Amino acid sequence: MPVYLVTGSAGFIGARVCRSLLEKGYIVVGIDNLNEAYDVRLKKWRLNEFKGFPGFKFHCVDIAKDLFSLDKLFSLYAKGKNCPFEGVINLAARAGVRQSVEEPTLYYETNLTGTLNLLELCRKFGVRKFVQASTSSLYGKDNQMPYREDANTDHCLSPYAASKKAAETLCYTYHYLYGIDITIFRYFTVYGPAGRPDMSPFRFVQWIYEGKRVTVYGDGSQSRDYTHVDDIACGTVKGLKPLGYEIINLGSDKPITLMDFIHLIEKRIGKKARIEFKPRHPSDVLATWADIEKAEKLLGWKPRIDLEQGIAGLVKWYEENRSWAKHIQTL
Repeated sequence: MPVYLVTGSAGFIGARVCRSLLEKGYIVVGIDNLNEAYDVRLKKWRLNEFKGFPGFKFHCVDIAKDLFSLDKLFSLYAKGKNCPFEGVINLAARAGVRQSVEEPTLYYETNLTGTLNLLELCRKFGVRKFVQASTSSLYGKDNQMPYREDANTDHCLSPYAASKKAAETLCYTYHYLYGIDITIFRYFTVYGPAGRPDMSPFRFVQWIYEGKRVTVYGDGSQSRDYTHVDDIACGTVKGLKPLGYEIINLGSDKPITLMDFIHLIEKRIGKKARIEFKPRHPSDVLATWADIEKAEKLLGWKPRIDLEQGIAGLVKWYEENRSWAKHIQTL
């Protein structure tokens, strides 16, 4: 039975990718350092969802700071001279644009050094497939939309985007030098149940539901290509096929303004938002919009969950977990 290593397995996207693999009958080795970048209760809730899957094995490891434990883990799952994993999916990351401006060193440690450690171990143990999470933030503010994968990504607006750009470059180096088959996914704004509380979908639902002020940076006309986490997980798993070296967008190809997104949540919850506008942060782009032609061509992938359906699922999750989710700190 194929064994896959998934880093960031307690994360928003990582947990969904693990579940998708487990439902296909694969064995999944999940690692996460369970850091306190945001409330750990969310991470523990996601991990608790795997209790019914005997094929899930969890290890608390930091990919950036604990190369020794990582090496031991690869050795543990190695069988004789055979490589330990069918593939490695690197979803461990420090994410978020504004926070990276405040703590850039943390972002480079995880997003670059952590990626380097994993690539080195793939080289050492002969792992032939590596999937790397990247971001639409690389496209900056000057590229023509919808964003194509061959657009210029040399003008990153945040340390977060810059760290992911560096990780992409490192991935190509290991593909070129050692022949590792690498697929890089540039994810567009991901939303869904049990999402990150530093992202607008979780915050807007909590704030509107609880009658709190809804902070909007800018005038609300900025648009985002919101993509459901289940569609993101599906595309990520499809990327395990041999592709050589490819960078692929995963997005909805249907951007929506921030205010329209808020109105959809208001409609679903049945409450009006108490909106407070604040100046837009210079690291925030005005719009994102994915060209997904490459994903369709190489992977046969298209998003399946429309925005209203996805928001309904997000609100339902919040209602079912409100007893503790309402206390989650949102930044």
